[in-house]
Amino acid sequence: MAQTITLHKSHLQTLDLTPAQEVIEPLLAAGKVLDSELGLRFVVDISRDPSDPRELSELPEVRLWFIRLDTHYPWLPLVLDWEAGELGRYAAMLVAHQFSPTEGIRYNPEGLEIFMMAKIFVIAAWLKGQGITQYTRLKFMTQMLGYEIDDGLFELLA
Repeated sequence: MAQTITLHKSHLQTLDLTPAQEVIEPLLAAGKVLDSELGLRFVVDISRDPSDPRELSELPEVRLWFIRLDTHYPWLPLVLDWEAGELGRYAAMLVAHQFSPTEGIRYNPEGLEIFMMAKIFVIAAWLKGQGITQYTRLKFMTQMLGYEIDDGLFELLA
């Protein structure tokens, strides 16, 4: 069952991670953060000028909040609701990109590659710390963003 983390202007202005912590910490404590049915979603509930054409990922205060969140929970992309598009939106918060109304998000290729490799390293280490040596879910995550990772890379990380 997906869980929603709702952010308001005050959270963004103060870089307050409380809304995320209130959802994530109980899941961690209960050992349920890796449940296959769990999927985290974000709702950014802020008022905006209707004439502002920018996507949420193009708003500096929103991006900065997600950068802070990512440093606190670097494994978070693994537990997002991928089917709802949360992985792509999350990556857009952290990777340089352009948005096209016809083509959608177009990530900077080098930026996306650096992001993916950093996530592979940190998530593989986190999974290992959780006693998980299967990287299937991590491989699926990379595939969702257009990368095929050879099993040999994970053998190097063992």
